[in-house]
Amino acid sequence: MLTVRAPATSANLGSGFDVFGVALERPADVVRLEKADRVTIEMTGAGSQYIPEDPDKNTVGAVADALNAPARIQIDKGVRPASGLGSSAASAAAAAVGLNELYDRGYSREELVPIAAKGEAVVSGDAHDDNVAPSILGGFTIATEKGVTQVDADIPLVACLPDIVVSTRDARNVVPETARVDQMIETVGNAAALTTGMHRDDPELVGQGMHDTVVTPARAKLIDGYKQVRDAALAAGATGVTISGAGPTVIAACAEEDRRRIASTMLDAFGERGVDARVYQTRIGGGAEVF
Repeated sequence: MLTVRAPATSANLGSGFDVFGVALERPADVVRLEKADRVTIEMTGAGSQYIPEDPDKNTVGAVADALNAPARIQIDKGVRPASGLGSSAASAAAAAVGLNELYDRGYSREELVPIAAKGEAVVSGDAHDDNVAPSILGGFTIATEKGVTQVDADIPLVACLPDIVVSTRDARNVVPETARVDQMIETVGNAAALTTGMHRDDPELVGQGMHDTVVTPARAKLIDGYKQVRDAALAAGATGVTISGAGPTVIAACAEEDRRRIASTMLDAFGERGVDARVYQTRIGGGAEVF
C-alpha cells in the first residue's frame, strides 16, 4: 500500500490561460492505493458526496486504466470540487504518481503529466496539463503542446474560496473567442513579467503579470463579489489578484508580511456581499509526495 499527497493548484494566473500553473503548499488531496484485481474507489472529505465512485466517471479510474494498474483507491479530498483549485487534477496526479510506483511502471514525473491529464478529461471534457503538471512536478509550470517547463518558485499567496459553485464547463463557455491586438500585446507583456517574477521569487512582478483583460473579466461575472474582493485585496497590499483556474477561488500574490491582512480583508469583502468563504494563507509549494 502507498499513500500519496498531491497539492491543490492554481491555473492560468491571469495572463497564462491554459498555460500557467502553480502548486500550492495547501490544501491537498491524500490518496491511498493498494494493488487489486480491479479498480474500486472510495471517496471521503470535502465535497466527496458529489464525486462518483464509478471508475468510469472518476478521474483516477482513467489514470488506472491508462497505466494498466488496477487498485483499491481511497481518496480523502482536501481540495473541494468545483473550487478552481485543481480538485480533479490533485486526485489524478496522486493516482498517477502512486500507481506508477506501486506497479513499478518506470515513468518519469514529466511522462506522468499527460497520463494524469487523461483523468482530467473525465471531468472537464478536455485533457489539460495546466493543473496536473504543477500538482505532479511542483513549483511554477508552463504547459504547451511541446511539453511542460517547470521552475521552482517561492511566492506567498492567499487563496479565498467562496461558497459558490462554478463548473469548469460553464467557465469555458464564457471565454471570448477573439481578442484585439492591443489585448494580445498586453497579455504577452504580462505573461513575460509573471514568468520573470517566478524565476526571481519576486511577488511584485508576479502580481503585475496576473493582470488580464481577455478571459478574467468574462469569468468574473460568474463570481458574486469578485470586483469588491479584488479591490479590497489590492488596497490591503496584494501585488496582484485574479481568478484561480475556472473559479470561484480568488487568488492574490503578496509579500509575506501582508498575507494575514490580505486574507482577512478578502474574507470580509465576500462577507459584505453575503457570501460565506474560507481562506488559505499559502504559497507556491512542491509536487506530489509518496509516503
